[in-house]
Amino acid sequence: MQHRYFRPIVQTDPCRPEGALTLAGGWTWFSDVEVLHRDGTRGHLPARALPEEARAALTAHRPAIAGLTMDRPRLMGILNVTPDSFSDGGKFAAPEAALAHGRALVEGGADILDIGGESTRPGAAEVPVEQEISRTAPIISALRAGGLSAPISIDTRKAKVAQAALEAGADLVNDVAAFTYDPGIAAVAAQAHAPVCLMHAQGDPETMQDAPHYDDVLLDVYDFLAERVAAAEAAGIPRARIVVDPGIGFGKTLEHNLTLLRGLSLFHSLGCAVLLGASRKRFIGTIGDARDPAERMPGSLAVALAGAAQGVQFLRVHDIRETRQALRLAEALWGMRYA
Repeated sequence: MQHRYFRPIVQTDPCRPEGALTLAGGWTWFSDVEVLHRDGTRGHLPARALPEEARAALTAHRPAIAGLTMDRPRLMGILNVTPDSFSDGGKFAAPEAALAHGRALVEGGADILDIGGESTRPGAAEVPVEQEISRTAPIISALRAGGLSAPISIDTRKAKVAQAALEAGADLVNDVAAFTYDPGIAAVAAQAHAPVCLMHAQGDPETMQDAPHYDDVLLDVYDFLAERVAAAEAAGIPRARIVVDPGIGFGKTLEHNLTLLRGLSLFHSLGCAVLLGASRKRFIGTIGDARDPAERMPGSLAVALAGAAQGVQFLRVHDIRETRQALRLAEALWGMRYA
């Protein structure tokens, strides 16, 4: 029998029918699922007819990640301490600027900070390990020394960088290569009992946008992440500590990105928390007629809210205050206790 993929058709309406299932123990629900096949055929099932394993993966409560409960969307504030990131390269490369911005992000509503010392924008070159460590670990140490208690994520592909960051006070390892660039990073995270985020990317940053191709982008990305989750579990990282990210903009065309965004709820079938990182990316500027990344905040808000409406637990964004305000309004309209 051909393998089937189950995508919950997610709802937020307060008028919830009897028998609807709660998605991932969170704030959304579903009463129907779309059934996808590799041959391109699609169908529907009522949620009550789901196979037990699929039902369990979609409905199981997601445990807290880095101390953050998964009962509402969480905002991950982006702190790039790089000279060449696509949106804010160089703005926070100086330690004083980085520290001030990190504190401002938390004060503005960030639940967790994501600190990166190597740009992964299209065309970016690799940064030497020691340089990446020197950019990130001292900032993490200084934030902790200054009393910052919010969780911190280290955005890196490299085991030594992750190790230094965790020793400096980071809580989560966010690997855009999902342990394929430096497999040693899995052991570092496992030994530290740290949660991880595994992201899909086709190719490396230098070449990923040259000619991205997929047989079926939604199912290809899903299968890749399923394999990487299994690899993380084999390395000693339980599924309860794994977040998955479909990697919007990483080796994807505009149409690939839109297909992934429309089908985001499929990734809940992996039984993990889901992260969406689309803030200020090129496709938003293309559709929204905003050449300058700094002008893409309104489009970024639209995408973030669409992700939250599909039950995405982490939203990785630049514009924290604006996204927090938008999210509060959305939560109020969905009948949630907004905070």
